Amino acid sequence: MSRLAALIPLVLAAVLLAGAAPAAAQEPAPATPGGLPADVSVPALGAAPGTLLGRTLRLGGRVTGVDAGRTVEIQRLDRGARWVPVAQAQAATDGSFSARWRTDAVGRLTLRAVVPGEAGVQLASAPATVQVTVFRPARATWYGPGLFGRRTACGQRLTRSLVGVAHKRLPCGTPVEVFYGGHTITAPVVDRGPFAHGASYDLTSAAARRLGFERTTTIGVSPRRGASARASTPAAPPASPTGGVGPDQS
Repeated sequence: MSRLAALIPLVLAAVLLAGAAPAAAQEPAPATPGGLPADVSVPALGAAPGTLLGRTLRLGGRVTGVDAGRTVEIQRLDRGARWVPVAQAQAATDGSFSARWRTDAVGRLTLRAVVPGEAGVQLASAPATVQVTVFRPARATWYGPGLFGRRTACGQRLTRSLVGVAHKRLPCGTPVEVFYGGHTITAPVVDRGPFAHGASYDLTSAAARRLGFERTTTIGVSPRRGASARASTPAAPPASPTGGVGPDQS
């Protein structure tokens, strides 16, 4: 297999540890860019919507034309545009591989898999990559019943259809990407709170419904600081916010 002495870009199917099995390979292409053997196939690309910092992510894929037992290296693109190894796996006889990475960085991350060789890095064409969002964990609750019709601290009227979050310090209108149960939504800060249950975020009932969120628990968050989903309204005094009510208080 001397013709595979360079790094071979593979495509990752990134799924949560309890998620789906690695993606199946596509039909081998008649020719592969960069002079690689024609029997090296590239699988389909897929990714879970996200996971939490510190959780284990399973990454897998399949490539034919690689000897069984060959090492597959999982790499993450860092902010310095360098590829940093984060995990390794061994290719099976059918070319499949599965690796686990304990997430150690937050944000929208780019990952790839390569087969290391002795001739340094030689990419056949554009690297085959997958993107995964790693969210910062935060404790959250939800509110709404008994408060509908009131004004929030950011000036909106709280309704059953208002999708938003309450936070003590983020400016009104700041978009927050929220991850829970494999689902992701982006909701603006519309209120102040929460003030109970040791939570740092409060979801409106409409936001909670979209995520299937029913009780005080841990969610993933990624605030887009400096951005605004709507014109900000000066916050009302601390005594007036509607946020901070848990489901057992509604």
